[in-house]
Amino acid sequence: MGLSCCSSALLRMGLLLASLALFVSICEARLEASRGVAIPFVFDPKAICDPPCKHAGICIRNNTCFCSKGYEGEVCQYANCYPKCKNGGECLRPGKCRCPPGFGGKYCHKVVCDGGCWNGGDCIAVNGVVKCLCPSSWTGSRCQEALCPQGCRNGGSCVAPGICSCPDGWLGGACHTAVCKRPCLNGGKCVSPDVCRCRPPFSGPRCEERKKLF
Repeated sequence: MGLSCCSSALLRMGLLLASLALFVSICEARLEASRGVAIPFVFDPKAICDPPCKHAGICIRNNTCFCSKGYEGEVCQYANCYPKCKNGGECLRPGKCRCPPGFGGKYCHKVVCDGGCWNGGDCIAVNGVVKCLCPSSWTGSRCQEALCPQGCRNGGSCVAPGICSCPDGWLGGACHTAVCKRPCLNGGKCVSPDVCRCRPPFSGPRCEERKKLF
């Protein structure tokens, strides 16, 4: 009876020592693993990381960092934004993107036109280039210029789609009609502000004079 008990105790002791030796060998192998190898979490309080882990990362074994949430990289040097920064944005810290010109929003997902788009224009990005998409009858970098298909003549300017603002002495949809404050007589035609073109045999500023025939 006593011999049997001793044999069982020795067997259990042998199994325990074998298990301990196996555990030690596994730990030593993990400590010697190269940086970046994916192995189960094992913390070695004597581990040294050179360079040191950044952003509150923990050195869990030699040259292997366990990064805090929102950071990644061999020494936790890179911030990780989720969702990822879009349109070429740079992740500065978790949840904070630095956006390139023309883009905004928390993740650089919004297109932003400097000065805005006027007159109903939409701010869009085409192949990374930000610009205003203008409605019909408007043009310019910010859709600020109206289009007059008929054209504005004689120094007139297009102030709204199809509408010309004419200088003094001109009228009409295209500023094409001259205005004579005193009307031309005897069939004369106003060809420019206060200038009449007379029909023969009339002359004078208002075509009021008849030429004498000899």
